[in-house]
Amino acid sequence: MKIMVCPLNGPRPVTEFAYGGEIRVSPDPDTCSDAEWSGYVFNRSGAPGVKYEWWCHIASGYWFVALRDTVRDAVIATYSAEAVRSGLPPAEIASSPAGAAPQGAAGSLPGAGGPS
Repeated sequence: MKIMVCPLNGPRPVTEFAYGGEIRVSPDPDTCSDAEWSGYVFNRSGAPGVKYEWWCHIASGYWFVALRDTVRDAVIATYSAEAVRSGLPPAEIASSPAGAAPQGAAGSLPGAGGPS
């Protein structure tokens, strides 16, 4: 059974989670051009690599962030949603062996992790 570590509920079967999409920085809708806004809304790279993604524990409705390597299909760390406000480390730093994951960060999901 594949396991994902939820920051609130701990280790749970991966079937209890729903993928919510990659975290992307949105342009300011009041100051960006129409081309910038439409690019943000309609274009996604989909390139494989290490990415921050939104995930939801379905049973509790708890949304959180997972740092996931889509090439290896492995979760590197998980963070509470509040970590987005306080600032997540760049994915390249957080995924490096020397990168220190914050307290409460957890997760290892070899061979699993949901849709890319």
